[in-house]
Parts: sequence; structure tokens; C-alpha cells
Amino acid sequence: MQATHDRETQRLDVLAELDILDTPRELAFDRLTGLCRKIFRVPMSTLTLIDGHRQWFKACDGMESRETARGPALCNFAIAQDHPLVIPDTLLDPRLATNVFVHGKPHIRFYAGAQLKISGAIVGTLCAMDTRPREFDADAVSMLCDLAAIAVDEMMLRNLSMQDGLTGCSSRRAFRGEGERLTALAARHLSPLACAVLDVDHFKQVNDTYGHAVGDMVLAAVADSARCALRGSDVIGRLGGEEFGILLPHTRLDQAMGVLEKVRAAVAATRIETPAGTVSVTCSLGGAVLSPGNCFDDMLRNADFAMYGAKQAGRNQAMAWVDRAPSIAPTARRVFKAGKISFNAGHSTIDCTVRGLSRDTATIEVLSISGIPDQFKLAIAADALSRACRITAKADNRIEVAFT
Repeated sequence: MQATHDRETQRLDVLAELDILDTPRELAFDRLTGLCRKIFRVPMSTLTLIDGHRQWFKACDGMESRETARGPALCNFAIAQDHPLVIPDTLLDPRLATNVFVHGKPHIRFYAGAQLKISGAIVGTLCAMDTRPREFDADAVSMLCDLAAIAVDEMMLRNLSMQDGLTGCSSRRAFRGEGERLTALAARHLSPLACAVLDVDHFKQVNDTYGHAVGDMVLAAVADSARCALRGSDVIGRLGGEEFGILLPHTRLDQAMGVLEKVRAAVAATRIETPAGTVSVTCSLGGAVLSPGNCFDDMLRNADFAMYGAKQAGRNQAMAWVDRAPSIAPTARRVFKAGKISFNAGHSTIDCTVRGLSRDTATIEVLSISGIPDQFKLAIAADALSRACRITAKADNRIEVAFT
């Protein structure tokens, strides 16, 4: 059992170092899943990464969603072994007798997955799937493994990039590095530091209405508008699909909110000329400052919560995170661990990923916060930890808890 925990811990450590989860789609990876569909003549292919609670698709072809629960995922079976997993007919595999992805959408009858191995750890798979049973010979397996190796090479190259190719903003990795550097400087010189999270309102509607090519033009235009409204010393980076981070050095919260209002107004005033006509969008922003005893991740998380508050308040506005009682507890350290939430006397359990942890608190990510009670037990097998806790804040798929 300990060997299993050690393997999972190493796997999640490597995945955290990649810092690729929840990043935007990229052409290089989309091409690989497209090639899989054409070469093997299957209707579905995904480049899958698996964290503590879900499978997330960096690229997917023929699938409706970009993430699903980890437990029933066929890729979850694949990462548990060191050689490619091929299931010619899922209905004949006893492991899948009640599997929701076999007996329900997308009705997988054939599965072939090659592992993505980085630094000795398996972080995910490149897989081909069909709604009909089929054979997959040794040559096909070899080709799938070659494509998986190309995907790994592309991930490693991507990890070296400092700039987002679409918008020209800092890459998420570069933004985080600059944020941690500025945080250290602010703490050392006792100077103020603010950060913000910007999210484009109703962006899914833009993609659904006009297509992804127009969506890309919108994101590039939003980034340009925001950059022009910022000061020369400020930094903007792309954190996710339509989400951007902003760093405001030597800036108090009141000053930061003035800057963010300029950014909001600039984005709202932008008219984007596209092949589908003129498109305009708005954005929601959340701002926060570095508090005593906090780290960069704490500040960014608070800005993120403030951004969700702006969305809930009606969008197209900037909202500040006000820490009414600054914590003197030990700073939560950034972690990446598999966890399990349990309630109803242990009869109900939900997989989760623990992203922050201190003596008294934890930050948890789940597929959905729906149905999770205000109090539950959190277990982290790798740390042999099991603690009762209560929710102190929640937004989207993220929960902040205090141990009780």
C-alpha cells in the first residue's frame, strides 16, 4: 500500500512541476489527437492528464467535455500499469461491468491508451477510443506509443516557454515565477504588492456562437486592451483559457482597484473586428494585496475569489478582496496531493485534489461543489492524514476549509 502511495505522490509531484492543468488548448496537442483519429480511424481521441480527482483533457477530439471524474475513467486504469492498455471490447472486461463511460455516454467499446511518462512517472495517456469493439495489433500499439512520446516531448518544450503564443502575455509558468519573485521583494522591503485575476465574461458563449477562431481573436484583443491600460511596471499573464493574472508592484489596494477599473473600461470599450462581424465583450476582475504572513499563492487565490464575487454580483466589474482578519497562522504551503472527502458517516465519498495545506487549513479542488456539506472529513493518504473540517469559502470548483 505504501508503494502505491509513493508512486501516486511522485506522479502528482511531476504533474505539478509541469504546471499544465487547466491551460488553454494548443495546436500542437490538438494535432496529435487529430492524428490519432485519422491513423486509427476512431471517433474519439484524448490527451489525458490525471490529478487527484479527475481526468482532464489537454486535447480532445470527439469528446464533449474537457474533464470527467477520475474514478471510472479508463485512462485511470491505464496509468496504473507501465505498458499500453488495450481493451478490444469493454463489455468483456470484468473491471468495466458497471462503468458509466461504457454503459453511458460516450459508450466506449474499444480503448487503447499509451502512457505519458515523464521523469519516471506516468502523468496521463494518449488514447484512441471507439463505440464499436475492434482489434489493435502490435504495429498499432507501437504507433500509439510513438505519438505519446511526441506528446511528452512537446510538453517538455512547452514547459520552457515564457510567453503565451496566442496573446503575447507571460505564460502561466513565467507569471507565477515573477509573482513569487515580486512577493519575496515586497516582503523583504516591506513594500505593497497587489495582484488581480481577470476573466472574460460569457466567453463560452463567444466560442459557441462564432467558433474557436473568433474566440482566439477576442482573447488576443482583450489581452491587448488590458496591456494598454496597465502601467509599464505591471505584468499580465495568461493563467487559463479566458483567465488572466495581473501583478501590480508597489501598489496599495485602493490604487490597484483604480488600475483595474481602467482595465475593465478598456476591455468593455473594445470593438473586435472578426470574419463573423464586430464582437465586444466585458470582463470581471478581482483584486487582492499581499498580507503579512501570506505567500504569492494566498494573494492570487484571494484575487480569484474576489473575481468570482464580481461575477456573482453581475459581471463587468472589479471587486476587491478585503481580509477582515489577517491570519497569523502558519502560511499554507502549495501542495498537489490526492485527497478524499467523506461525509454521511463515511458512506459518501468524493475524490479531490489538495492544492494548499497548513496546520489549520486546506485548499481543495473538486469536480463540483454541489452536494458537499459544510462539514466533512478530509483524508490525504500520502500523509496518513484524516481531519474533520468545515468550509470557510467556496467558488466554482474550489473549497477553502479550516480543520476543526
